[in-house]
Amino acid sequence: MTTTELRYATPEAQRAPVVKLYLGIGLLVFAGLMLVGALMRAAQGATMLTLAPDVFYQLMTLHGAGMVGTAGLAALAVNWYFLSQHVQLNPKIFLATLLLSLVAVAMIVGSILIGHFAAAWTFLYPLPAFSLGQWSKGAALTFVGGLLLLGVAFLLVYLDMGVAIVRRYGSIARALGLPMLFGREPIDATHSPTVVASAMVLIVNVAGIAVGAIVLIMTMLHLIYPALAPDALLMKNLIFFFGHVFINATIYSAVIAVYEILPLYARRPWRVSRPFLAAWLAVTLMVLAVYPHHLLMDFAMPPWMAIMGQIVSYASGIPVLVMTAFGGLMLVYRSGIRWDAASSLLVLSLFGWAAGIIPAVIDGMIHVNLVMHNTLWVPGHFHFYLLLGVLPMVLGFASYLCANGQQGRTGLVAVAVYATGGTLLCLSFLVSGALSVPRRFAVHEESWQWLGNVGALSGGIVLIGTLMIAVPILQKLPRARLASTGIGARA
Repeated sequence: MTTTELRYATPEAQRAPVVKLYLGIGLLVFAGLMLVGALMRAAQGATMLTLAPDVFYQLMTLHGAGMVGTAGLAALAVNWYFLSQHVQLNPKIFLATLLLSLVAVAMIVGSILIGHFAAAWTFLYPLPAFSLGQWSKGAALTFVGGLLLLGVAFLLVYLDMGVAIVRRYGSIARALGLPMLFGREPIDATHSPTVVASAMVLIVNVAGIAVGAIVLIMTMLHLIYPALAPDALLMKNLIFFFGHVFINATIYSAVIAVYEILPLYARRPWRVSRPFLAAWLAVTLMVLAVYPHHLLMDFAMPPWMAIMGQIVSYASGIPVLVMTAFGGLMLVYRSGIRWDAASSLLVLSLFGWAAGIIPAVIDGMIHVNLVMHNTLWVPGHFHFYLLLGVLPMVLGFASYLCANGQQGRTGLVAVAVYATGGTLLCLSFLVSGALSVPRRFAVHEESWQWLGNVGALSGGIVLIGTLMIAVPILQKLPRARLASTGIGARA
């Protein structure tokens, strides 16, 4: 690390304790929510367990909101830790974000388990206000307010990150590498992929969370003043713009672990180039434009938006995915890489991200979407992204930083267990969707139930693999000295 970079970097002693908190809480919550997911699939199988429909939908809301929020916070920890090696970030603001998020989580969990709110994490308008007696207005307000507070927490740390990036690089555009991309500056081989990815995440997720705040406030106003009824199609557009951008920003934050850690194992640098910078600029624009593929069945949408949603769906995964997946494979190829839990998880994440795009692109075709979108095909594709893509990035990050990947043969077995269970679970969803099993059904027909049982058993395998990876990390976490990463990977 150069003298200039040391001057801008956040001291390790300041950032390590907060990152440990994020990791510890995140790993525990992931395990708990996996158990909730397995219980729901078991209930759909109707052999091992039965759940009343109202309880099922409460658990579905808890699982969805919890997994999206926890994945977002865990990926933020990855992003913040590595960006803090390049710019001066404020650990107190990062801690405040965690504390605000925990308050938000308490509100969301309370609204579900105590207030019985069960309108899913998408809170699709006007459902929160029309519960047919299943939950109260107060429960709906608490849930929506919790999501709003969570967004405020993210914006707080993004403000700190944005100010630090501008102070170090002069502008977000320079951090994104646009002067190098368009030839106004020479390619700087020391410019960090972490900084490029962080700039992209800032641009898209600040926009996404701002739109989310608007629709959340409008939902709260409608709950308080029912006569104030906004346009339903506008609300749906805002909700899916917010949701799509947020979960994509989660993936692009977590992939920084691949850029930073995998080169250390391969003993090869991951350098920026014009194709790399072009890919990140393209995906910045595409993430903001692709959300209409969630609305292909809304006939009132302008046709040009549906067409744009389909075309951009085809293209959006190509730029960064090709650069990252292909670049990662080339980095590893004939490198003599040391295979342990951390390196195995990071390579698994590249598979999950790359393979997960295939069912997503298929569902993004308008004529396929007409049949498939309201089936379990859709949970299949986003579980592929999250369970085999994002979560292995986070687990690999935690394993490397807290255990230096040294979990021995048990760690490799744990990764194999996790990968097997995750793949089977995703396939159980995709096969269900191909057989037209509807999504969001609490009770399944007898001919569908075997797939629910397969999903429940697969979910149990995933949970076992997760615990095998996470428990040794949690045991070492309080005393762990976080492993050194960063500039050395690109030297």
